[in-house]
Amino acid sequence: MSSLSTHILDTVSGRPAAGVSFRLFQEDAVLFEGLTDHDGRCPALREIPLERGTYRLEFEIGAYFRAAGHVLSDPPFLDVVPIVFGLGEGTHAHVPLLAAPYGYSTYRGS
Repeated sequence: MSSLSTHILDTVSGRPAAGVSFRLFQEDAVLFEGLTDHDGRCPALREIPLERGTYRLEFEIGAYFRAAGHVLSDPPFLDVVPIVFGLGEGTHAHVPLLAAPYGYSTYRGS
């Protein structure tokens, strides 16, 4: 089995993004729904056993920035940020998200 973790950094404030709703999918099946904690992480995600395959994380980043008081366009330029990634057998993947209202970045973390 493999495992997954994530964290989100609000690159506008330079702080972890707390309270971001996100989902983990494999194809169209929702495997996990969570909310980031004060450190921008969701430790419960790591407990989900995953097989080798392709997955998608979807982060509700527009709602986060609206709640943080940012004035966004209507509709917001970024509302839901999807990250599609592959996971090998018996590995751990860390998928960070660095987010702002008009851009984002990700990478394979450790």
